[in-house]
Amino acid sequence: MMTDPIADLLTQIRNANAIGAKRIRMTASRIKVGVAQILQEEGFIQSYEVEPGEPASRLVVQLKYGPDGEHVIRKIERVSKPGRRVYSPAARIPPVLRGLGIYILSTPRGIVSDRTARELNVGGEILCRVV
Repeated sequence: MMTDPIADLLTQIRNANAIGAKRIRMTASRIKVGVAQILQEEGFIQSYEVEPGEPASRLVVQLKYGPDGEHVIRKIERVSKPGRRVYSPAARIPPVLRGLGIYILSTPRGIVSDRTARELNVGGEILCRVV
């Protein structure tokens, strides 16, 4: 039984990135699709799609690498965990590596990046950090 689907998603991305895999597949959920959408919008992954299926849909993520095979995602880690939730108001969301990385947040307006959260002036739970 999986207790933390976000940590599972991040671990699969981290492991696939370490071996240079082009794509990963896993069971889909709304929050995983939201995180994948933010990663695509911010340019950390090439694309994602949801394949319908029974009993569960599958999320397919195409990872992105540079022209010489360098990793676009250098580090991806969970910030808020089931045992220790981390929340932040919009004004207190710190920049990641002076704007080179992002935080992904769960807010009342949905799953958004730290830049979008500041623009919308909404805080929320900091799910993960991507550099």
